[in-house]
Amino acid sequence: KAAALEYADKKIRINSVGPGYINTPLLTSLDEPTMKALVGLHPIGRLGESEEIAELILWLASSKSSFVTGTYHAADGGYLAQ
Repeated sequence: KAAALEYADKKIRINSVGPGYINTPLLTSLDEPTMKALVGLHPIGRLGESEEIAELILWLASSKSSFVTGTYHAADGGYLAQ
């Protein structure tokens, strides 16, 4: 947030993204009970997809979010909201 304030007058926007557990090849080695436990941590009932995180980042980098700066976006299926 401090950096976003420091650079706002230079038209530089600074935001951050905090992804939750994402369905990636790294997780394919987990056994079924462990995978079910990870899914169960998310109120939305599933893991995130890398495309969902990419879409959020693309939006933040686009002119469609030109008034957004100094924000943290938890893309975690509701994990932090618990």
